[in-house]
Amino acid sequence: MSDAWCGDCKRPTEVVFDHSAGDTVCSECGLVLESHSIDETSEWRTFANESGDNDPVRVGGPSNPLLTEGGLSTVITKPNGTTGDFLTSSLGRWQGRGSDPDRGLIAAFKTIAIMSDRLGLVATIKDRANEIFKRVEDQKSSRGRNQDALLAACLYIACRQEDKPRTVKEICSIANGATKKEIGRAKEYIVKQLGLENGQSVEIGTIHAADFMRRFCSNVGMNHQAVKAAQEAVKKSEEFDIRRSPISIAAAVIYIITQLSDDKKPLRDISLATGVAEGTIRNSFKDIYPHISKIIPSWYAKEEDLKNLSSP
Repeated sequence: MSDAWCGDCKRPTEVVFDHSAGDTVCSECGLVLESHSIDETSEWRTFANESGDNDPVRVGGPSNPLLTEGGLSTVITKPNGTTGDFLTSSLGRWQGRGSDPDRGLIAAFKTIAIMSDRLGLVATIKDRANEIFKRVEDQKSSRGRNQDALLAACLYIACRQEDKPRTVKEICSIANGATKKEIGRAKEYIVKQLGLENGQSVEIGTIHAADFMRRFCSNVGMNHQAVKAAQEAVKKSEEFDIRRSPISIAAAVIYIITQLSDDKKPLRDISLATGVAEGTIRNSFKDIYPHISKIIPSWYAKEEDLKNLSSP
């Protein structure tokens, strides 16, 4: 109940909402103050009474501009035991035999959504990956290629373009069996096809070591001070000519920061958390070490601590 002004009672009175009729009624005199109003509350009625499906949703999914007619179509469901089973089942069979131009796209979009959920990616990255795959698919040149690798590569490129890069190894871990080599080839193929479509080279974004730091530090289990020091160090490292991949530099910096703290982490743990091989971390450490006094924040480690730091 709530209060409203009643014209008959000439004062504010409590009103009752009749949701079935859409009427607002004065609780004292019975005057209908408003009629045929729209009930904006959620409707939890389900029409799947005999199918055992408890899903209360009455409508389909949202329209998808990447699908034919927005993906809004009629689907004839299986018979549920009521009259007209023969007609319903016949129509269902004929609909199943019909060609659906979006069937492959829908399956691909579902796979991309599953991979995105596994990596905890936001919806904008998933949508970008869907768009990239649709553009490649429209060129009708991907037939015979590894579908899982193509979808994984679309997701990899989408992450790069949205400035939320993931390593190829991370993408590979959710790519339904596609290898790093296959994903790499698929990425090059997609970039080439999109370039042919636009008539110019396609930018997929530049990755920096700082892009991976917070996630890698979280995987290692570093405290706030260590994370802050690692972020400052990896940003400072960009000022020097360290010819290593950003991911390798990030892993090496994390190793250095943890060795300078009370909670030292073994090299194997750093390797597992970052996906960088132990040998690569060692070599990156050697390349960083000549600049270590200028890279590691002075508030985090003293000069003598840096001198006593041993190679992994």
